[in-house]
Amino acid sequence: MKRSSAIRRAVLAAAAVALVTTGCTAQAAGSGGGSPKPPATATAPAPSGSAPAGGDGKPSSPAPSSSDPSASSSASSPAPAPSAAFLMKDGDESEQVRELQARLRQLDHFDRAPTGFYGTITAKAVTGFQKKRGLPGTGSVDATTWQRLLAVTKKPTADELKPSTTNALDTPDPRCMTGRVLCISKESRTLAWMIDGRVVSSMDVRFGSENTPTREGTFAVEWKAKDWTSTIYHTPMPYSMFFSRGQAVHYSSDFAARGYAGASHGCVNVRDRAKLAALFDQVKAGDKVVVHW
Repeated sequence: MKRSSAIRRAVLAAAAVALVTTGCTAQAAGSGGGSPKPPATATAPAPSGSAPAGGDGKPSSPAPSSSDPSASSSASSPAPAPSAAFLMKDGDESEQVRELQARLRQLDHFDRAPTGFYGTITAKAVTGFQKKRGLPGTGSVDATTWQRLLAVTKKPTADELKPSTTNALDTPDPRCMTGRVLCISKESRTLAWMIDGRVVSSMDVRFGSENTPTREGTFAVEWKAKDWTSTIYHTPMPYSMFFSRGQAVHYSSDFAARGYAGASHGCVNVRDRAKLAALFDQVKAGDKVVVHW
């Protein structure tokens, strides 16, 4: 009996050692008394709510739980694509508007150089595009209009977005139709020298920034200076024709070099020096100046 008891104790001790070394009952360090860790050679059951590990040994994304209200819908239908809506409307000014105008110009809906400003001319061009393609003619760009335009046009080049050629003239403001007038449109970014409703010459112009805007309204040429330097900014202002408390039409070398990438401090910049020089000789003090959208 003593020998049998000794043999039984030896067998039990050996079994205990085997259990500890395989990890069957060993508690993982720091686990706080949770479920026992499965042996390294066994396949661990996937925890509830997760998928088995992928082929690279990393856990894959959790599988949807049956209690998750989105589980059935996400499994039966793909996730919606991100929205590509771009809303543009009258009064907006941005590089997206410039791209819009360039794309409309490719289709002959917009007949001037892109300005980046969404005004009545752009709204009319958008309406024409919408009606031609069976869309509501709202004159504003919603996601459907934008996607349809992208589908039938190509990405504008740098020259298409900011061409160096002269901008097409805007329809003259009614105030420009009589007398001698410098008719200046902010929408088309043009200056038209008009006499009794007839355009004598025209040129591209640039205006002040949001912080130093060019004033709008009806003015008169107060005085002229062929060679002038700003007393505030100390920059040259050749062929200046002053019309409103220090604001003037004048040549800008910065406009000639950088185009519409810059802005004035409120003056009307001209980039064609030869055209402005000829205009300077024709304009007289007292001639009308109309700045309009």
